[in-house]
This record gives sequence, C-alpha cells and structure tokens, in this order.
Amino acid sequence: MKFQRVAALAKKNLRVLTREPGALFMLILFPIIATMAFGISFGSTDSGQTTYQIGVVDKDISGLAWSQHLVGNLSETMILNIQNYSDNSVAQSDLSQGLVQAVIIIPEDFGQSCNSYWASPTDPNLWVNTTVTLLLDSASLFATQAIPTIVQQTLEVTVYGIQPTSISGPISIGNPSLIEVSKLTTFDYFAPGFFAFFAIFSIMTVAQSFTFEREKGLLRRIKTTPTSSSEFMTSQAISNMIIAMIQVAIVFVVAILVGYRPLGDATSFISAFIILSIFSLCCVGFGLIAATLAKSSGAATGIAFIFIMPLMFLGTFVSVALSGIVKEAGKFVPSYYVTDALTSLFLRGAPVTSPTILLDILVVAVYSLVVLGAGILLYGKYGKT
Repeated sequence: MKFQRVAALAKKNLRVLTREPGALFMLILFPIIATMAFGISFGSTDSGQTTYQIGVVDKDISGLAWSQHLVGNLSETMILNIQNYSDNSVAQSDLSQGLVQAVIIIPEDFGQSCNSYWASPTDPNLWVNTTVTLLLDSASLFATQAIPTIVQQTLEVTVYGIQPTSISGPISIGNPSLIEVSKLTTFDYFAPGFFAFFAIFSIMTVAQSFTFEREKGLLRRIKTTPTSSSEFMTSQAISNMIIAMIQVAIVFVVAILVGYRPLGDATSFISAFIILSIFSLCCVGFGLIAATLAKSSGAATGIAFIFIMPLMFLGTFVSVALSGIVKEAGKFVPSYYVTDALTSLFLRGAPVTSPTILLDILVVAVYSLVVLGAGILLYGKYGKT
C-alpha cells in the first residue's frame, strides 16, 4: 500500500464532496441549522423519565430498623431500583460514570434521630438533628428534577408516618450538587447525542458516493491503475474520518455559541474527536452495505435510511424521550455507546480513563471493525458489478 495514492484518493473524495450541494448540506449546513434550532428551542429544563438506579450507602450504626424502612419505602415507589453500597467512594465512582442516577448516604445517627423525634415530637430541643446526603447524576434530567422530590416525600413518610405538605423535623436532606446541575438546560442533555446524530448521516453520503462511482464506471477505471482495493478503501475511510472531525468541530462551535458549556478538559475534547473518528468507520461500513444492496444512487438513499433510523432513534439525543425498554434496545447499536461516552465526558465530567468510557470506546471500536470489514467484503464480492 502506498500512502501517496491513498492521500490522492482521499483528496479526490473531499473535492467531490464540495461539488455536491446535497451532500454538502447534509454534512455541513444541516448540523449548523439543527444545532442552532435545538439550542434555541430547548433552552429551559424539561421533565424526566421513570425507573432509574439509585445507590444507597447505609452508615447507620444505631442498630435500629429506620434505615431499612427508608430503603424499603424507596423500593416500593416502583420508580427507583435500589443498589446497596458499603463503600461511599465506590458509589460516587459509579455515579460519575452514570451507572446509578443518584446516591443516598444515610448518616450514622439516622436511627437515633428518628427515635429522638418520636420520643419528644413536640420538643425540638430534645431532637438529634442529622442530614441525609443526596448526590445526583448531573447528566440525567430525571435525577436532577424528580429524585429529590421522591426522596423527600419518602423520607417524610418513613420518619413521620404521613405525607405532610410542610413539617419541621430533625432530619433534612442536604444536596449541594443540586445547585450546580439545576443550571443545565434541555439542550445540555441533548448535546452529547448531537455528535453521533450528524455522523450517522455519512452512511447515506458513502452509499451514494460508491453507487454513483459504480454507475459512472469510475471503479472499473480505477482497477486499470496500480491502485489496489485496500488503498481505495483506506482513502474512503480517511476522507470520512476527516469529515467526521470537521462535523465535531462545527457542532462544538455552534453549540457553544448558543450557550452550551461542556465539562471536561482538553483530554475530553481530544477523546471526543477520537471516538467519533472511530465511529465514522462504522458508518462507512454501513454505507458500503447499503451501496452493495442499491442498484442506483437514488435507491442508495432509501436503503441507507434502513441503517440510519435505528442508529438515530436508539443511540442519539432522540433516545432521551424514549421508554426504558426501547433504551435497553439501544445498547445493540454503536451510536448508543458514542453518546454514552460523550455524556460521561461532557455532562458528568468523568475522566477519560474511567471504566465506563473505556468500555464505550472498546465497543465502538469492535463494532466499527466488524461492520467496516463486513461492508468491504460484501461490496467487494457483490457491489462492484
């Protein structure tokens, strides 16, 4: 393989793209328009979903059953799935990676505080005051908006036996993280999924490009040159990786202009470029499969959407509004892991080396290799005629 030929073909692919208004719109102008539209439209907070994981660290050493009653009542809400932790640091690590949406830390004197209230319900001077710590996943709309209310109501029912509208007692909920995350808007939650969303449309442009070149006989002419199939395919991969990085830069700039302020440092941004570059290889593979099945460039568009639609609805920002069952189905598409990694980086501020992000990158890489390999094999065998 000669890099000079690969570079020349990659430049050719990029020049062809600039001469196709339709493809140029989908890859460049569409991300700008859509990002601005969503950024302006979703500038306020929105409602969340149901059934989420919540971690509980029970430090109560009183030997009383109050903390168990609280955990049991939280489970009975049918909205929260309880996961018990013995180590606070492990719970917070899982929270930063999005494995749980909230962590409740029950203090050591929780049972003693409950008993002190019932021993003297009308004399606050005899109460043992304590605070239940509540930490929230800043990347979850449900966590930041609904969980504090659910926990507060459940705590009141557990301790006081009723659900009052206003009550003064010895137990309060401290939630310092709520001050920071309450400033996030709906667009902040959508933004990580935008990057994968726009990259997915390269499936259509790849399918159209290969079908068009086949119709015009360009592929047959390339065969008469010293250029090998591996050089030709590598040039396609490189050109699409360049396009993906340009898209990421465009979406970042436009999103920041409309108020998006992601967490993370320079390493997080570099990692985002790498993840989306790898994902672009997967899109090339799907595009090759679509080109194999299509007989014309027009048909390639329709067939490409067979791959685009599930990737878009199950693995990008669109999935925020979907049910729990459909979200589980999203774990079968690679775009889900791209969005999950970017959400951890930019909303949770998780480090690049966290297990969840590394797993996401690994899944995307494996997916891309398998799909790209399948696309090359299928197109090489059935798509060149």
